[in-house]
Amino acid sequence: MQTLLNLLAGVALLVWGTHIVRTSILRLYGGDLRRILRKSVARNRFAAFAAGVGVTGLIQSSTATALIVAAFAGQGLVTTTSALAVMLGADVGTSIVTVVLSFDLSWLAPLLVFTGVVLFLARQTTNVGRFGRILIGLGLILFALQWIRVASQPIVDAAGVKILFASLTGDVFLDVLVAALVTILCYSSLAVVLLLATLAHLGVIGPAVALGLVLGANLGSGALGMLSTLNSPPEARRVTLGNFLFKLIGCVVAIPLVDPLQKLVERMALDPSKEVVAFHLLFNIGIALAFIFWTERIARIAERLLPNKPIEDDPAKPRYLDPSALETPTLAISNAAREAIRIGDVVEQMLTGMLTVLKTDDRALSRRLRDMDDVVDSVYTAVKLYLTQVSREELGEKEGRRWADILSFTINLEQVGDIVERILSEVEDKKIEKGRNFSEAGMAEICDLHARLVANLRLGMSVFLNGDLKSAQELLAQKVLFRDLERAYADSHLGRLAGNSIESIETSSLHLDLISDMKRINSHVCSIAYPILEEAGVLAHTRLKPLEPEPTPPGRGRRWNNKNKPTAA
Repeated sequence: MQTLLNLLAGVALLVWGTHIVRTSILRLYGGDLRRILRKSVARNRFAAFAAGVGVTGLIQSSTATALIVAAFAGQGLVTTTSALAVMLGADVGTSIVTVVLSFDLSWLAPLLVFTGVVLFLARQTTNVGRFGRILIGLGLILFALQWIRVASQPIVDAAGVKILFASLTGDVFLDVLVAALVTILCYSSLAVVLLLATLAHLGVIGPAVALGLVLGANLGSGALGMLSTLNSPPEARRVTLGNFLFKLIGCVVAIPLVDPLQKLVERMALDPSKEVVAFHLLFNIGIALAFIFWTERIARIAERLLPNKPIEDDPAKPRYLDPSALETPTLAISNAAREAIRIGDVVEQMLTGMLTVLKTDDRALSRRLRDMDDVVDSVYTAVKLYLTQVSREELGEKEGRRWADILSFTINLEQVGDIVERILSEVEDKKIEKGRNFSEAGMAEICDLHARLVANLRLGMSVFLNGDLKSAQELLAQKVLFRDLERAYADSHLGRLAGNSIESIETSSLHLDLISDMKRINSHVCSIAYPILEEAGVLAHTRLKPLEPEPTPPGRGRRWNNKNKPTAA
C-alpha cells in the first residue's frame, strides 16, 4: 500500500509541477506570448506554426495554448484556419518539451528548487519572484520523475501489476481509451507521456502497449481542449474541435500500423523511455506535415459541425466574457474590460436620451431608457461574477490593480444607471404628467451641465482604457468645476424664485433635484481617475487645510476660536 501511495504521490507531483510552470509563465509572460501569437497568425501558416511551437515550448501545455488561441478566435481576432496552424505547432512544441524532460536531469532538480525558492521568498511580488516559481515547477517535475522511478521499482515484479498491464497488451483500442481518460483526469498529456516513458524504462509496460498509450495520450489531449471550451462560442470551439480531428485522424491511421511502427522505433536502438518520447514526437511531427496545407479543409469541416449561432439581439447578454479565457487570467481581465466599456456605452445612451426626454416630454423614449438600466444591471452582474472566477493568485501586481479598477468602474456605472432611471421616473411624474416646463434660463443651465456630464463620461472611459495620468488629472479638475457650477446654478434658480418666475416655481423641486443628481453622476464618473492618480502619488489624502496655531503670549494657554484656529484663553 505504501509503495502504491508513493507512486500516486509522484504522479500527482508531476501534474502539479507542470501546472505551476504553465500558470507561472502565463502570469509572467502571458501578455507577450499573446502578442506573439496574434502577430504570427496574421502573417502566414508557417509563422503561426512556429509561434505555436515556441509558445507551447515555454508554457509546456498545448491545452493552454489552445485556450488562448480559441479565445482569440471566439472574439474574431483570428480565423479558424490560422488558429489550427498554431495548434499543429503547439502539439509539436509539447512533444519537444517531453523529449527534453525525458533525459536524466535529476542532478539539476535540487539546484532548480533551491534557486527558485530563494528567489520566490526574497521577492514574491516581483518578476524575479515569479521567475523563481517557474524554477520551482521545473524542479518539481524532475523530482517527480525521479520519485516515480524509485516508487515503481518495488512493484515491477509484482504478479498483480504484471497481470494488470498484461490485460492491455494486444488491444490497441483499449490502450488508447485508457490513456485518453488518464490524460483528461491529469489535465496534462505531457505528464502522462513522461509517466509512460518511466514505466517503459522500468519494463512495466511493453513497447506495443506504450505506443498505444501514447496515441491515447494525444487523443486525450485533443479531447481535453474540447472539454475546456464547451461553454465558449462556436468560433472558439472550432479551434479545439479541429485540433481533436487532427489527432483523431492521426490515431485512426496509426492504430493499424502499430506493429510496423514498433519495429521502426526499435531499429533506433534507444532506451525504452526514449522510444516512447521519440514516437510521441514523430507522431505529432507527422500530423503537422500531413495537415499543415489542409488546415482550410479541416476548418470548413469544423465550421459545418459548429455553425454560427443566430445573432441574438438581447443586449443584456455579455459578448466578451469568454469562459475559456479564465484559464489565462490576463486574457480574462482584458475580456472583462471590453465588457465594462459596453456598460459605459449603454450608460452614455441613457444620459444622451435623458436630455431629449427633458426637452420633448417623450414618455415612450423615457420608458425605453429606463429599460436600458436592466441591461446595465445584467451586464454588470455578469462582469462581476466573471471577475470572481479569475484566480487572483495567478495575477501579477499590475493585473491585480486592473482587476480592482474594472470592478470599481462597473460599480460606478451601475450606480449611474440607477440614478438616471430615477431621474427619468421623476421627470415623468413631476413634469410630463403635469405638463410643466423649465424656464428658458433653467433649461440652458441643465443643458450646460448635461453637456459637461456627457463629455466627462467619455473622458472617464478614455482614462479607464488608457490610464493616462494627464487625462485623469483633467477629469478630477472637471469634478471641481462641475461642483462649483452646480452651486452657482442652484443660487441662480433661487434668484428666479425670488423674482416670482412661474415656471421656476412649478419645477423648483425637480430642477434642484436634477442638478444635484447630475453632480452625483459626475462624481461617480470622475472617481474613475482616483486609482490612476493614487498610483502616481499625486492624490491628496484629505481636502482639509492644515491648522496653523496663532502665537500666544508667554504663560497663557490656547483655545480654539470659531474659525477653528487656536487663540489665547
